[in-house]
Amino acid sequence: MLPVIALIGRPNVGKSTLFNQLTRSRDALVADFPGLTRDRQYGSGKLGERPYLVVDTGGLLGDERGLDGLMAAQVWLAVEEADSVLFMLDARDGINLSDQQIAERLRRSGKPVWLALNKADSIDTTSVAAEACALGFGRPVEIAAVHGRGVGDLIDRALAALPTSPSPDPALSDEAAQGIRLAVVGRPNVGKSTLINRMLGEQRVLAFDQPGTTRDSIYIPFERDGQSYTLIDTAGVRRRSKVSEAVEKFSVIKTLQAINDAHVAILVIDAHEGESADQDASLAGHIIDSGTALVLAINKWDGLDDDQRQWFRTQLECRLPFLVFAERFFISALHGSGVGNLFAAVEAAHRAAATKVSTPELTRLLERAVHEHQPPLVQGRRIKLRYAHQGGQNPPVIVIHGNQTERLPHSYKRYLNNFFREALKLVGTPIRLEFKTGENPYKGRRNSLTARQQRRRKRMIRHVKK
Repeated sequence: MLPVIALIGRPNVGKSTLFNQLTRSRDALVADFPGLTRDRQYGSGKLGERPYLVVDTGGLLGDERGLDGLMAAQVWLAVEEADSVLFMLDARDGINLSDQQIAERLRRSGKPVWLALNKADSIDTTSVAAEACALGFGRPVEIAAVHGRGVGDLIDRALAALPTSPSPDPALSDEAAQGIRLAVVGRPNVGKSTLINRMLGEQRVLAFDQPGTTRDSIYIPFERDGQSYTLIDTAGVRRRSKVSEAVEKFSVIKTLQAINDAHVAILVIDAHEGESADQDASLAGHIIDSGTALVLAINKWDGLDDDQRQWFRTQLECRLPFLVFAERFFISALHGSGVGNLFAAVEAAHRAAATKVSTPELTRLLERAVHEHQPPLVQGRRIKLRYAHQGGQNPPVIVIHGNQTERLPHSYKRYLNNFFREALKLVGTPIRLEFKTGENPYKGRRNSLTARQQRRRKRMIRHVKK
């Protein structure tokens, strides 16, 4: 097992900045905004040849209630599972009552604790370091997380106190990396985090009756029935005109990046808000454009009567007709009804997105499609589609060669897309069609006339002039 190091402290002391330094990534959102991080964020790092896991957590104040209380519970869960704790302090603010309350609880946890005095550049830290010693964890290590100064010394001390563990088997790491990356996306407050917790069987991420609870994209690896997954809890995406805070803009960017990174996306729709179908359609369109496989989960279904359910189904068919390829499940994330059916649909969509089809089979299907419905005439000439081959996976790309393919109408392209999907039995994944027009070997060349043809041409010109 890799050593686990938890980063804790008050809000805005630089935990996420240090997390990005230790993992050499930008996985954690960083802004000059207290309380930005709320969920536990895991990342991997390496010191020399020694790997480790680091956990970013939300800020602690000591008297948390409501949403802050749920966030504090996540922090202490991270401390409980950690082998070592880095307690971060702000050199510019000094030691206050919240730091003392955190230190008192850390002493009761029995975990090895190392003090990190952050933002120690360009100021005299003598008095603050002396106050930090009174917390009972020894002299703090002075660092500047934003520049990386002192970070190597800090992590070296934290790892030196822990027993060494064998390096992970590369084969096992590769196998874990081959798990299905599953992003749960949707508008704010539709139940994404509740669904994540239900799928995991634990309160892994914050779920609260308040829009915008999740701010970062949280990657959570787990295994079910022998299949590895990486669940991605994302921030809610709403209409651009309603996004005003800079933090929310960055959260939306992280969500869109998670969609591009995922193999399959579960689009969660609130059954109680049918009037927001246009926003759901916009988000579904982005998922399709990114080539990610898709499963629809209509949440809060148990709270509707029969008439409301029928009305919602009708609205879904009218406003999201382009999602006919995606399987639909009517669930209750809070109570768990229908959630277990999502995994089979996710695996089916993942298999469909990675399907391979030979060139002869695709060409035969193309011939059959053309035989059943001919391409239209363009300026009196029939568009000819000659053969097809596969151009990629995730999503499946079918390349069709012919002449005048750039003049194919969208309706015929739609027909071909639906035909290939039904013939190949692809469920849950979009299909991309690419059309290639062959070069005309006679383009730009003039016919050379024989002597007889030239005489006939001259006679015809004389006759026309008369």
